[in-house]
Amino acid sequence: MKKFIFTLGTTAILSAGFVGAASASTSGTYHVEKGDTLWKVAQKHSVSVDELKDANNLTSNIIYPNQELNVATIKEMTHKVQQGNTLWSISQQYGVTVDQIKEWNGLKSDLIYPGEQLKIQSPNGQAQQSSPSVAQAAPEAQQAQAPAEQTQEEQQQAQAEQTQEEQQQAQAEQAQKEQQQAQAEQAQKEQQQAQAEQAQKEQQQAQAEQAQKEQQQAQAEQAQQQQQPAESSQQASGKSMTVEATAYTANCAGCSGTTATGVDLKANPNQKVIAVDPSVIPLGSKVYVEGYGEAVAADTGGAIKGNRIDVFVPAEGDAQQFGRKSVKITVMN
Repeated sequence: MKKFIFTLGTTAILSAGFVGAASASTSGTYHVEKGDTLWKVAQKHSVSVDELKDANNLTSNIIYPNQELNVATIKEMTHKVQQGNTLWSISQQYGVTVDQIKEWNGLKSDLIYPGEQLKIQSPNGQAQQSSPSVAQAAPEAQQAQAPAEQTQEEQQQAQAEQTQEEQQQAQAEQAQKEQQQAQAEQAQKEQQQAQAEQAQKEQQQAQAEQAQKEQQQAQAEQAQQQQQPAESSQQASGKSMTVEATAYTANCAGCSGTTATGVDLKANPNQKVIAVDPSVIPLGSKVYVEGYGEAVAADTGGAIKGNRIDVFVPAEGDAQQFGRKSVKITVMN
C-alpha cells in the first residue's frame, strides 16, 4: 500500500492563508530543502524512492531546493515522534486533526513519547493532486523563504568579512610588533657596536699615551746617560780627591745666612754651595761633589780645614740626615 507525505513549511503557510481548507489543499506536497535527496526524503517519510519518482514523473533522482514534490498517490505514512512534538503540532504539520491521529493510532489520551511511530493518513482518505491554491501558495512560500536565505547569506558574508578583517588586523599588529622588535634589536646592536668602538678607541689612546710616556722616559734616561759621560769627562779633566763631608744650613741659631763670598743662602735656598778650605780649594771654584752635584766653593768655616767640605742644604733635618761621610770630589776650575 502506498503512503502519503505532507510538508510542514507549506502547511504552515497555507493554514495561515486558507483556514478550513488547509487539510485538502496541502495534502500531497513536499517542499524540498537545501541538501535534500530523493533517498533522504523517502527515508524521512517512510516511503520508497520509486514511489516519489512515480508520483512526480521524475526520470532521474535529481531534485532542487524549493521544488514541490507531488505525493498525492501516497495515502498513508509513518511519523516518528521527536522531542517537543505534541499531537496538535503533528496535526498542524500534516493538515489533519488531533482526533484523527488518535483514531488512526488507537490513542486514548493526548500523551505521546519521543521515538513513538504514528500512522498518518490523508484527510478523509482523499488522494488528489494539489489544488490551484497549493500551486499558487508554493511560489509565495519560496518568496518568503528567499529573503530569509538571502539574509542568512548576507549574515554569513558579513561574518566572513569580519573574520577576514580581524585576521588582517591581527597580521598587521603582528607585523608591526615584529618590526618594532627588529628595530629594538638593531638599535641595541648598534649601541653595543658603538660602545665596543669607543672602548677600543680609549684603549688605543691609553696605549698611545703609555707608549709616549715610555718614549719620553727612555729619551730622558738616554739624555741623562749622555750627560753623565760629559760630567765624568769634566771630572776627569779636573783635580779629583776624597774629602770628608758634612752638611750645614743657613737657618741655624746665630747664622747670618750669607756666605764668605756674599751669597744670600736664605734668599736662595736651592743654591748649590759648599764651604771649603781656600788653601786646598780656591773660593769661587766649581766643584763636582759625588751624590750632591755641581756646586760653587763660596763659603768657609772655622772647622773646615784641609780635605774637608761642608755642603749647604735648605733644612736642618736634611743636614742632620746627611751626617758625616767620605765623598769623592772633582775641582773643575
